[in-house]
Amino acid sequence: MRKIIHVDMDAFYAAVEIRENPSLKGKCLIVGGSPNSRGVVSTCSYEARKFGVRSGMPCSQAWRLCPQGIFVNCNFGLYREASAKIREVFHRYTSLVEPVSLDEAYLDVTTNLIDEPDSMVIARRIKQEIMEATQLTCSVGVSFNKFLAKIGSEMQKPDGLSQITPENAPEILFALPIGKFHGIGSVTAAKMQKMGIHTGADLHKWSATDLVNHFGKMGLFFYNVVRGIDEREVISYRDPKSISCEHTFNEDISDMKELVQNLKDLVERLVIRMHNKNIQGKSIMLKIKYDNFELVTRSVSLTQSTADQKTIFKHAQRLLVENWDESRKIRLLGVGLSRLDLDSSTSEEQLFLDI
Repeated sequence: MRKIIHVDMDAFYAAVEIRENPSLKGKCLIVGGSPNSRGVVSTCSYEARKFGVRSGMPCSQAWRLCPQGIFVNCNFGLYREASAKIREVFHRYTSLVEPVSLDEAYLDVTTNLIDEPDSMVIARRIKQEIMEATQLTCSVGVSFNKFLAKIGSEMQKPDGLSQITPENAPEILFALPIGKFHGIGSVTAAKMQKMGIHTGADLHKWSATDLVNHFGKMGLFFYNVVRGIDEREVISYRDPKSISCEHTFNEDISDMKELVQNLKDLVERLVIRMHNKNIQGKSIMLKIKYDNFELVTRSVSLTQSTADQKTIFKHAQRLLVENWDESRKIRLLGVGLSRLDLDSSTSEEQLFLDI
């Protein structure tokens, strides 16, 4: 039986900002930009969440919900610095660390670097050492698989510590509202509720066949996790599936020349990142978000990998021209590559000549 720990920092970006400016403590802090900007909420303090402010929400909407909120821009340099210190703590206990984001990670401590058989002892020490290194709190879940460890870390936020064992897992999962299951989004939760599935207990009554018929391959995942079954391993390194750059404009754009210039700048940023990471890709992707937040994505596949700026821009520009609705304004533009080649040693000159 594995021993898995899930660590989730509490309102991470907001907590770092409060640490740097203690006068913000206890106030409705919203991180992401000003309410008059095009930004979205990256995170917010727990005080702001009481007013319905959530991550991913436009800052303008957050201001309407919480006009007394204090809005600040993201400072990713500070967040990355804190994240690096947190990961240093993780690696004192195990090399099997799977970062999910700057503020979240899974650890497999089944076999660990301090020969400690009790995973709860390790979890308490990690919480203490993170506080000492960063002055930040985290919530930790301990269990025998990743899914349950994730559920555990959400049970007593903030600054929580919960353990889910084979003995108490059924009770916890059966009582859990279906929308709280990790991997079940709002659309799927709404569909399940129409089917009479409101809690884990309701989900447990459905057969694997019926769930697959309704939800495809995810149906089998739902069938297993409500029974505490999750065989996914903690992976210490995962190759990226795609690389991209995007930009939300200060004002919506309807002029093609301006869009093309912005696209050219995005491609330049993308290529610099690809060269720094020695990455090439075979599929070029374009992302368009209109002023009503409708999202359109298009892609084109090449016969071989590329990191050439001219090639990427040519295909991205064609996707933009072919898929642009000139009667509407564009809020966001993005470009990226997938089907990545991460081990290419081809020089730029050879790559250009081959194309």
